[in-house]
Amino acid sequence: MKVVEQIKEPIRTEMELFEKKFHESMSSKVALLNRITYYIVNRKGKQMRPMFVFLVAKMVSGGKVNDRTYRGASVIELIHTATLVHDDVVDDSNRRRGFFSLNALWKNKIAVLVGDYLLSKGLLLSIDNEDFDLLKIISVAVREMSEGELLQIEKARRLDITEEVYYEIIRQKTATLIAACCSLGACSVKPDSEEVAQMRKFGELIGMAFQIKDDLFDYTDGPIGKPTGIDIKEQKMTLPLIYALNTANKKEKKWLINSVKKYNKDKQRVKEVIAYVKDHGGLEYAEQKMIIFQQQALEILATFPTSVYKDSLELMVNYVIERKK
Repeated sequence: MKVVEQIKEPIRTEMELFEKKFHESMSSKVALLNRITYYIVNRKGKQMRPMFVFLVAKMVSGGKVNDRTYRGASVIELIHTATLVHDDVVDDSNRRRGFFSLNALWKNKIAVLVGDYLLSKGLLLSIDNEDFDLLKIISVAVREMSEGELLQIEKARRLDITEEVYYEIIRQKTATLIAACCSLGACSVKPDSEEVAQMRKFGELIGMAFQIKDDLFDYTDGPIGKPTGIDIKEQKMTLPLIYALNTANKKEKKWLINSVKKYNKDKQRVKEVIAYVKDHGGLEYAEQKMIIFQQQALEILATFPTSVYKDSLELMVNYVIERKK
């Protein structure tokens, strides 16, 4: 059995019902919108985010979920999908998970409007059901994701990024949404409990490990759906490169910064940068940091009683850093 299927096993029934509810939550009176949302639903990814919501909810409540849990999972997926649609427009990307992106098929204007529509659908789903505590968790995540993206753009212009700033960028850009999934799961079944903050921290740690793993893919050849060296081409400062810069002598540092600033489209130069980072321990350093975040997440899980849901979350934490794409 594939790892993802194994993780899903204790929440299979919930995930099937969730898919139905999620599809319903997207429906509209506009035929074009329905055609586009149908396209989105049929090209879904692994659905890790709703899985986090259900597994956490069941772990902290002793196996129970309720309507709020389903709404929380739907809101997260609506908001996540909205951000992906907008990301593809911002990045001028024509592919998403091996399929054409919305902006490639329906142009930027429609893609932006669809992203806005999904965002508002998510917010209204919470407001209509007076899930204001869940809405707050999600709104904080959306604000932080936008700040993280803008911070990364600002730093890419000057390339003056420290390891601390890098952690802040990935915490906001990636980890905050997984943190929201986990705190939503806990909050849906045990509002105002200490588990909500505990699970938020747990999700944040997994998100940090997840993003470092993603950054490592930029230095490896493999079936990962993103070409090697793409971060360097986009002038994104990731942990392996930051470490290499911090340990380089003056001459090498100048060459590295110059390569990323002026020669980031030169394939040969990008290859040389990748080789330099590999030879100077950048990958090992990033891997060590990723494992620290993973271990801290497992320590939080260890405080909960044994259950199939806890086992699945442990699998998920390990899968995040062992995945091949």
